[in-house]
Amino acid sequence: MESNMEDVANVLIIGSGPAGYTAAIYAARAGMKPVLYQGAQPGGQLTITNEVENYPGYPEGVNGPQMMMDFQAQAERFETDTRYGVATAVDLNKYPFEVTIDEEELVKAKAIIISTGASAKWLGLPSEQRLNGKGVSACAVCDGFFFKGQEVAVVGGGDTAAEEASYLSKLCSKVHMIVRRDVLRASKIMAKRVMTTPNIEIHWHTETDEILGENEVEAVRVFNNQTGVKTDIPIQGFFVAIGHQPNTDLFKGMLDMDESGYLITQPGSSKTNIEGVFASGDAQDKIYRQAITAAGTGCMAALDAERFLAEKEMA
Repeated sequence: MESNMEDVANVLIIGSGPAGYTAAIYAARAGMKPVLYQGAQPGGQLTITNEVENYPGYPEGVNGPQMMMDFQAQAERFETDTRYGVATAVDLNKYPFEVTIDEEELVKAKAIIISTGASAKWLGLPSEQRLNGKGVSACAVCDGFFFKGQEVAVVGGGDTAAEEASYLSKLCSKVHMIVRRDVLRASKIMAKRVMTTPNIEIHWHTETDEILGENEVEAVRVFNNQTGVKTDIPIQGFFVAIGHQPNTDLFKGMLDMDESGYLITQPGSSKTNIEGVFASGDAQDKIYRQAITAAGTGCMAALDAERFLAEKEMA
């Protein structure tokens, strides 16, 4: 559908979650009347997180879906136009920018805030999805506390896995690292750290066969990929640390990205290489990936968008 200038959003936010909703709160309170499309997973990764205990303001903790409903309600209190729909195409060469929703509806915007997040890479086991949030996690910093004094397993051999194992070793009685090769891909300093930590046991040439347990994780069945021998390791927590994939395919060829697909922003800002397009949350953050850091960059994106639009009007 064709839009005239009256149909142009001041700020279009692509994606929900802590970054998108925080951007909406700030943009709405600044009178920018933001339009937010929630994306394929309204509320983002937190909607598959049972307990969030490390976000300030929730002294008793809160479950992820409830937290995202709170964020959404706060954004809508200031008249954010929240809509269901997935951005399926963008044209950042035109101004106002054009975004196609669900392959049919055309939306125009004077400024765009990208908060499409990132998705954890999973092993693809049915038991992994069945027990997700019941002992299976992709974030040690988020969920490690729940396994204090217990035995856990970490899958992976890169920096992510080494960092997760190192973090968990301070909380858990024992950490089993499941590594499919005979070396760690992690940097030398991280590899040395896990290999010299007494309560981390590395299982070389080992892959996951199945996660065992009915309503919670009780063990992991692994197999040696050289001998084929299967072993059950009793654990209470299973952490998948084989990396994250930023949800940024939509912007390939238009916005600057690193080799993994994370959007590159100018230091100290949310600005991308295209003026008027801002990136926030896990789509541009491969280091911290926390709800609170995502919210912080959402705030930055809204403030950057507000300044951009003000300068545009004055020009």
